[in-house]
Amino acid sequence: MKKFILSLLALSAICTVEAQTKSGGIDAKMMEQLRKGYTASPEQKAIKNALASTSIATLATNGDNLAMCDTHFSHRVKTRGITSQKSSGRCWLFTGLNVLRAKMINKYNLASMEFSQNYCSFYDLLEKSNLFLQAIIDTRSLPLDDRKVDWLLRHPIGDGGQFTGVSNLIMKYGIVPKEVMPETFQSNNTRNMRTILSLKLREYALALRNAKSEKAASAMKVKQLTEIYRILVECLGVPPTEFEWTLRNRKGEVVSTEKYTPKSFYDKFIGEDLEGNYIMIMNNPAREYGKVYEIEYDRHVYDGDNWLYINLPIERIKEMAIASIKDNTAMYFSCDVGKFLHRNKGTLDLANYDYESLFRTSFPMNKKERIQTYASGSSHAMTLIAVDLDNEGKPRKWMVENSWGIKSGYKGNLIMTDEWFNEYMFRLVVERKYVPQDVLDMLKQKPTMLSAWDPMFAPEE
Repeated sequence: MKKFILSLLALSAICTVEAQTKSGGIDAKMMEQLRKGYTASPEQKAIKNALASTSIATLATNGDNLAMCDTHFSHRVKTRGITSQKSSGRCWLFTGLNVLRAKMINKYNLASMEFSQNYCSFYDLLEKSNLFLQAIIDTRSLPLDDRKVDWLLRHPIGDGGQFTGVSNLIMKYGIVPKEVMPETFQSNNTRNMRTILSLKLREYALALRNAKSEKAASAMKVKQLTEIYRILVECLGVPPTEFEWTLRNRKGEVVSTEKYTPKSFYDKFIGEDLEGNYIMIMNNPAREYGKVYEIEYDRHVYDGDNWLYINLPIERIKEMAIASIKDNTAMYFSCDVGKFLHRNKGTLDLANYDYESLFRTSFPMNKKERIQTYASGSSHAMTLIAVDLDNEGKPRKWMVENSWGIKSGYKGNLIMTDEWFNEYMFRLVVERKYVPQDVLDMLKQKPTMLSAWDPMFAPEE
C-alpha cells in the first residue's frame, strides 16, 4: 500500500512539473519578465494610487475638452417631448414610436403626443415567446448541443430588438395612445419579468423536444402560450381592443372624439406601410459593401421579417440622413452608445476621454477590427433628428433624441461629432423616398444569410 501511495505521489509530482513547464503557460522565467512591466516609478505609483479610489472614466476625462460644444444645428426635425424607457431594454421600440410620434405631432399640430410602449411591449413579448417555441419545434431533430439549438436556449426572450419588430408588430396589432395602456412597474422594470418568462420558456422547450410528434408539439405550444399570455396580462395589463380617444390641437381645443380599434387608430393617424416604406441601412466594414444581408432569427414575429439590410459606406448613409432631416423627417438610428459618452454634457465625442495617456498605451483597432473582435457593435437605438452642416454642406455634428428621460444628456438628447458618427454609428432606417435608385436596386439581390450569433446583431436595448 505504501509503495502504491508513493507511486501516486511521484506521478502527481511529475504531472505538476509538466503542467508548470508545458509550452504556452506562464512559467517562472516569463513571470519574472512580466513583473518588469511595473517598476514602481513615481508615475506608475501615482496612477496606481489614483485608480485605487477613482473611476477610470473620471481619470481619463480630457481636460482640454470640458467645455460644452456648440448646440446650434443648421437643420433639425421638429419634435416635442422626451420619453423614458426607464429600467427596460426597449430603446428600439421607443425609437420607432418616436419617429411616428414626430410625424403625428407635426401633421396635427399637437402640443404633445406619446404612443403606448406598453401596448406594443405586450405583443412583442407574446410574439417572441411564440418565435422561440416554434423555433424549438422546427429544430426538434437537431441535438441539444447543436449551435442553433444552443443559441436558442441561451436567448429564449428579451426586451431588446430592432426596427423590423416595430414594423411587424404595428402592422399586425396597431398602436394606441399612451393613456389608453399606460406603463406598469413591470414594463418599466423588466429584469425580473424576463427572468420568469425565460425560465418558463426553457422548461417548455424541453417538453416540446420530447413531444411524440410535431402535431403534438404544436398543440402543446398553444397551451404554453396561453400560460405566457396570462403572465403578461398580470405584469403589463390587458391590451385594449377598442377605446375612445379625444384629439386636441396645440391650444388644447377639442378636434374630435371617436372610438377606435388599435388598427383603425394607426390607419387614421399614421396610415403608412411600415414594412414596405422603410429601408434598413448598415455601415459594417467587416462585410462587403453594396451587398444585402439577412440575419437568421433576428425578428420579433415568427411569420414576420428577419432584419434585412443594405451594407453601405458611411458617406452614402450620411447623404440619405441629411436628405431626410432637411425634409423634417426623423429616422431610426442605432450605434455603440457607450463609447466615449460624456453623460453630463450629453456628448459623444472621441476627444471626451484620453485612455491612451492614462494607461500610456495605444488602442489602434479600426471599426472593422472592433466589430470582428466583439469590441464594438450596435447597442442602443435613438431617433436621429438634427445635423449641423458647414458652408460646403459637410456635417460637423449630429443630434439624436434619446429615451433616457429629459434629465439625461443635453435636454434628453445626445450630440455626436461627425468623427464619432464615422466610428460608432451602425444602423439607419430611412424612408424609401430618400434612398437613391442605385441603392434601391441593390434590394434585387438575393440576401446573404448570416447566423443569429453574428457579432453585429445583439438586440439593441
